[in-house]
Amino acid sequence: MQISRFLSQKFRFYTFVCIILLLFVHGYNLRETYLTPFSTVKESLTFTAFFEYLISNGLLRFRIPLLFMISGYIYALQDSKPYWERVRKRATTLLIPFLLWSAFGLLLTFLLQRSAYTYQFVQAAQLDQLGDNRVYEQVGIGGVIFRWLLAPISFQLWFIIALFIYNMLYPGIRWMIVRYPWIWIGFTAFLWLSYFNFMYVGGQGLFFFSVGVYIQKANFNIERKPRWMSTYICFLVYVSSSVIKTFMAFELDPEAMSTFISLHVLHSITILSGILAIWYGADVVVKWCLQQPWFLWLSGFSFFIYGFHAPMISFMSRWLFSILDGFQYYRLATYFLTPLLVVLICIGVGLVLRKILPSFYRLLTGGRGF
Repeated sequence: MQISRFLSQKFRFYTFVCIILLLFVHGYNLRETYLTPFSTVKESLTFTAFFEYLISNGLLRFRIPLLFMISGYIYALQDSKPYWERVRKRATTLLIPFLLWSAFGLLLTFLLQRSAYTYQFVQAAQLDQLGDNRVYEQVGIGGVIFRWLLAPISFQLWFIIALFIYNMLYPGIRWMIVRYPWIWIGFTAFLWLSYFNFMYVGGQGLFFFSVGVYIQKANFNIERKPRWMSTYICFLVYVSSSVIKTFMAFELDPEAMSTFISLHVLHSITILSGILAIWYGADVVVKWCLQQPWFLWLSGFSFFIYGFHAPMISFMSRWLFSILDGFQYYRLATYFLTPLLVVLICIGVGLVLRKILPSFYRLLTGGRGF
């Protein structure tokens, strides 16, 4: 089954946009260095803190679910290809980039640990997934290898490993969706809402990947807005639930179970309404961007930006934070400047690598961007 040219381009548009927005999700400078759907904020309610939480842990949280849906839909289109052929290809396009980018994150962190000046920014970021932020000499070779393979400092890489696992499990997912669609969708929705997570397999990813597969198998026309849906109401719910959740994150008791439930419910509402609002409510913007040569050129760097931006963005955020300290709006300026600088660095480095080392660039991106 073939998809229309516009739908294919729309997938490309949202893949690029979601990756760019990812930088704003990862570029916040709140005291809470890791935000979950139910994170509260342990600092005073200021405009800057409110704005950063609203954007990073509210309005932009639809990105990863939407990417999983797009991935599930596209993967379900390729059922005519043999299973092991598809798995081998995904190993090339996902596992090899994972190993290379994970190694790059470790190398960058190791180099920044060499200088007392840059080491302070590494320490301030507190990115080690094992909670052990010692220099790598103290961690040891075994600890470094463990981080390379299972707990990368390039924390964004969990997505491509989760995606590879879902691709491996695809025959079972497809069988359940074809035979018992509502049982499977209901089960994965429960895993998502219960915040299930085992290694790289999370309820959120499995649910939205499965929804993408289901939409393709059910032959839903996702290019046309359903008659029952109001884009205005979806945008209203999307924004209002994000705003309410943000206020609650500053005011509620972080230890209370009611806080966990309330924030998680609002987070889920934000994601679902956000996906509908963004997918069906921005076609004018999508069509305009897809007519611009500069946008098509930039979107070719999507995967490189995804792989390169972290942990650099966290270290750079702390660096800019120290430089701009004293400026009245230094926190907000840091929040906007960091993603911009990181994108420029990513595109610049990617452009040079693609030109002088095209084979290596191909390995880093899994063949994307040519």
